[in-house]
Amino acid sequence: MKTKLSVFSLIVVLALLLSACGVAGTQTPARTMTVNGSGQIYLKPDIAYIYVGVHTENVSAASAVAENNTKTARLVEALTGFGVAAEDVRTTNFSIWPSQQFTPEGQPMETKYMVDNTVYVTVRDLSKLGDMLDGAVKAGANSINSITFDVADKTQAMSDARKAAVAAAKKQAEELASAAGVSLVNVQSIQYFDSMPVPVFEGKGMGGGAMAADVAVPINPGQLQLTATVTLTYEIR
Repeated sequence: MKTKLSVFSLIVVLALLLSACGVAGTQTPARTMTVNGSGQIYLKPDIAYIYVGVHTENVSAASAVAENNTKTARLVEALTGFGVAAEDVRTTNFSIWPSQQFTPEGQPMETKYMVDNTVYVTVRDLSKLGDMLDGAVKAGANSINSITFDVADKTQAMSDARKAAVAAAKKQAEELASAAGVSLVNVQSIQYFDSMPVPVFEGKGMGGGAMAADVAVPINPGQLQLTATVTLTYEIR
């Protein structure tokens, strides 16, 4: 009797499972629509990062290092004199290497020792940047490169860019749904990507002509563009 009951119970369970599978197999997959939107915010830079270096050469390694140390100390003094904080001046490279010299005919001459000392400078007052670079050159800097402009606090700008991106994506979804004769039900998923700020180029040249030695280096920070991109997936009916 117990065996018959167990077999009957097993048959009932199998029937229920098969029934559930049949229902699941007949369900219509949800229809969806995926749209993209982007939002751009334009910012005025308020901070700059720049590499400033001193390069010296001498047949004596000790003399090359001593000259470099003197000029680098004057460089750092000049930078702090323009309001750059000590913690915003960081050494990123100090190197010494021999370099064999040759005559124009290719004959070997003496060996010179090359010394490089490069500092990474954070400039928080852009109104002083041009004068600061001019002062750095006068102090002994002979290598200035990789000026990068940025915005110290991008929190609010990034939030505004994301909101603009969502609004653009929603508008596109509504237009497509109306054109296709379907209705938007709800958002199934949201994906987003924030880009790094990039400079806005207007195609304007820097101009030409000689400048007097006491004229500050011309610096134009321009604008930065911050972009956020979102992808929304809607269920539609």
